[in-house]
Amino acid sequence: MKIAIGNDHAGPDYKHTIVKYLESEGHEVTNYGTDTTDSVDYPDFGHLVAKDVENGVVDFGIVICGSGNGIAMSVNKHKNVRAALCWMKEIAALARQHNDANVISIPARYTSENQALEMVKTFLTTDFEGGRHQRRVDKISHC
Repeated sequence: MKIAIGNDHAGPDYKHTIVKYLESEGHEVTNYGTDTTDSVDYPDFGHLVAKDVENGVVDFGIVICGSGNGIAMSVNKHKNVRAALCWMKEIAALARQHNDANVISIPARYTSENQALEMVKTFLTTDFEGGRHQRRVDKISHC
């Protein structure tokens, strides 16, 4: 799989842990995130991930900021990008099963690195169920 990852200053350690895992599994990772804890603007990194998802360059995106909210809001501005803010692996599974989410947003200040890694594993291995959920997903960007 091809995966883009982006993070602000709250998430470099999380990103490194996730990227190490993804690469060990043979995934191709594009890193758009910062590697320091120096303050940066999360939209700058989120939009890069979202553009890759929107244009089909990658299969999935992973974004990380302090609360997970700001970066999720940023990436959700892109057409056909469905970012889900997740704080436990059960939410990550439902985001894929019911919402066909293609970006997972992780709140670094409210989850542990281990939780984040478990959410990513769940997100990437859970399929969209389709069926009645497809009708709802089709209505998400209907504006």
